[in-house]
Amino acid sequence: MHADVTQRGATWGLDRIDQRALPLSTTYAYGQPAFGVSAYIIDTGVTPTHPDFNGRAASVFNSTGDGNPNDCNGHGTHVAGTIGGTTWGVAKGVFLYGVKVLGCSGSGSYAGVIAGVDWVRTNGTKPAVANMSLGGGFSQAVNDAVNSLANSGIFVAVAAGNSNADACNYSPASAAAATTAAASESNDARAYYSNFGPCIDVYAPGSGITSAWLNGGTNTISGTSMASPHIAGVAALYKGNFGDDSSANIDQWIKSNATPNVITGNPAGTPNLLLYKGAL
Repeated sequence: MHADVTQRGATWGLDRIDQRALPLSTTYAYGQPAFGVSAYIIDTGVTPTHPDFNGRAASVFNSTGDGNPNDCNGHGTHVAGTIGGTTWGVAKGVFLYGVKVLGCSGSGSYAGVIAGVDWVRTNGTKPAVANMSLGGGFSQAVNDAVNSLANSGIFVAVAAGNSNADACNYSPASAAAATTAAASESNDARAYYSNFGPCIDVYAPGSGITSAWLNGGTNTISGTSMASPHIAGVAALYKGNFGDDSSANIDQWIKSNATPNVITGNPAGTPNLLLYKGAL
């Protein structure tokens, strides 16, 4: 058993996923914060010394060839903060591992991304989740690697992409075994930039999300990159509360537990589901 904790002054994204309907309450309630769960951020790396991580972060892989395993962009640190930061995070007890596949500019190669995904599949400490707030044009090789990671028992959340287009034309958004995040606004509207279509699994807060940044700071930014780590955080809470489970079972739990039919401006053929963490 555990005591529930209520965070006051929570970011709107945290606030939104713990209640069914608007208006927002400015609080975020949670129980067991996913102690013992690993979160792998396949991104620009993380800043392990950021104070919001409270010693729960490390850089473990770098495929960029730049000789610096830590984040020099900010994006990966922001994503990590949304998954598990003490202030900004969904699952405040996870250990955050930076898997650097994108360089200081925020770009990288498909080969480098696949290398990072394969490293996590081979070396990841379970129970674990992974987040991929990145994307490019459709790549079967990327999708195959992501599907293998998810099917190995490490849950994978991925960003749908920010092109206002069909997510099925992008990778890893179109990877069937991953859980693909579209982005919502604080008024439950679909974010204008968010990709859509049948490859979407669930919406999550994506616009105006505040989280950790370089040099111990914070930043407020928007994108499906910000939606995906909300889902990864909820999956980490699931594993922290219920124990390890298959990616398929957690994906189904997230979708069946989501709040239906509240997203406005949702394109035809896109599931109208908004992430909800329930009693976790």
